[in-house]
Amino acid sequence: MTLLQAAVDGAAPAEAPTVKLDLVGLFQNSAWPIKITIGLLLACSLLVWIIAVLKMLQLARLRGAENNFERRARHVGTARELFELAGSIRAPGARIVAELYARGAGAHADRLRAVADRVILTEAQSARALMWLLAFIAAGAPFIGLFGTVYGIMDAFIRIGAAKSASLPVVAPAIGEALITTAIGLAAAIPAVFFYNWIDKGVGDFVAELETAAAEWVALVTEPASPFDNTIPLVASVRPGSGRPRG
Repeated sequence: MTLLQAAVDGAAPAEAPTVKLDLVGLFQNSAWPIKITIGLLLACSLLVWIIAVLKMLQLARLRGAENNFERRARHVGTARELFELAGSIRAPGARIVAELYARGAGAHADRLRAVADRVILTEAQSARALMWLLAFIAAGAPFIGLFGTVYGIMDAFIRIGAAKSASLPVVAPAIGEALITTAIGLAAAIPAVFFYNWIDKGVGDFVAELETAAAEWVALVTEPASPFDNTIPLVASVRPGSGRPRG
């Protein structure tokens, strides 16, 4: 019984060696097209994070300045006070009011709305600057990674033909190089999609708020002057000696 148990224990399979993923080793041993692809994808990934941080800081700055201007604009009652306030603050809303003052003096309400829409469009274009890069990376990075995958698979078949063997030591390095480019492409594209949608929604909300505020400012500028600005006294003052002479 003891000999049989010892034989069974000796026939037990040995533990498989632990295999670690060496990304640096795969990159160093890969072909030069794979290295160029990986370098391009890493640059795209870094660019995504830089653009995302810059756009979030820009959007926060624009929102802060606009909230400050609108908070102070609530306390004005005339167009002149609104124009004076716009000249003392740098904000998107202040630029809209300044353009209304410069180009819309005595103009019809429709023209003033067109002037405001033009300024809002300029502000929206400025807020969406560099967003096209995020869209390009989100759409193109997976395909760039796919190019590396296709090249790696082609290299694997070439190695199989040269070695006349389809064993894992021949195929595995090329397949690993192929799949790592796809992984890096997805790692660049997924944050680009997330940041693009997040920032685009923030810019859309900001532009909608700006349009609503601009409609109120146009109404304030175009409203007629109050009839009580130059009032005539209801009771005229009687000058001394102007009374009716007595008979």
